[in-house]
Amino acid sequence: MTELTLVQAVNRGLAEAMRRDPNVLVLGEDVGVNGGVFRATDGLLKEFGEERVLDTPLSETGIVGTAIGMALYGLKPVAEIQFLDFIYPAFDQIVSELAKFRYRSGGQYPCPVVIRTPYGGGIKGGLYHSQSTEAYFCHTAGLKVVIPSTPADAKGLLLTAIQDEDPVMFLEPKRIYRSVSGEVPDGDVRVPFGRARLVRDGTDVSIFAYGAMVPVASEAADTLAAEGISAEVIDLRSLVPLDEAAAVASVEKTGRAVIVHEAARFCGFGAELAALLAEKALYSLKAPIARVTGYDTPFPYALEHLYLPNAARVAHAARETVRSG
Repeated sequence: MTELTLVQAVNRGLAEAMRRDPNVLVLGEDVGVNGGVFRATDGLLKEFGEERVLDTPLSETGIVGTAIGMALYGLKPVAEIQFLDFIYPAFDQIVSELAKFRYRSGGQYPCPVVIRTPYGGGIKGGLYHSQSTEAYFCHTAGLKVVIPSTPADAKGLLLTAIQDEDPVMFLEPKRIYRSVSGEVPDGDVRVPFGRARLVRDGTDVSIFAYGAMVPVASEAADTLAAEGISAEVIDLRSLVPLDEAAAVASVEKTGRAVIVHEAARFCGFGAELAALLAEKALYSLKAPIARVTGYDTPFPYALEHLYLPNAARVAHAARETVRSG
């Protein structure tokens, strides 16, 4: 085990995957000489050379299109988009091409591309560097969407993504790149998709979160515990595929649900999870499902601290949910 930050764990996962499999390569803007805007690919160019660590032109369409071609010819490209906010020029490549190859070829041509990209707020990046639009990709059949919240999961989920035969959107919560650290298993220890992580056991209310909102949910649970409210915290970590069984089982136990994400509320991923719980755990619910989210506005700069959910907002929602039912 090694103590790493989340961004260090991403770097470690990439390096280990590239050492084991010569078909794994990295491409993106500034991933080589500069080691990426957040230094997630630092040192890879020196170890693996410019044939496997490719600095690309500033063209998201070109990055993803090139990665698709590489994957169809048997390589395992890991493409980096500097910020999720910059991914939209490649949106057509992702949703119309990358996500469809296995289906359109009758299963003959898998397209194992991993797209890594930092997402979310917390770094004073303003509206063009802080968006959380994971729901766009969750809505697209053929894509898998995973979001780590711990260094161990960052490495373990990334190793799983690289070996997956389907395309994976690997979204990294940049807010906790360096503020969260933890022990990371050495070697090829993978975290499977479709399995939520129980962060904290509880009996009164279930709090569902992912990415940078997991520490926020945990802090809220501490506050609630001091008031005699037992909150269960579930880290979804894999949005597609989703661990439906874990979500339903938690609500069947507690009877209440609070869903937390920093994306805008309307049509955010929390709406899908709320619908799932209404469909499969309705008779276990003692109170309406609550959502604590970002607001339905462009992401602000000066008011970032008001836009992002915090522990006080989460604790208030959970407290009201418990009191109402």
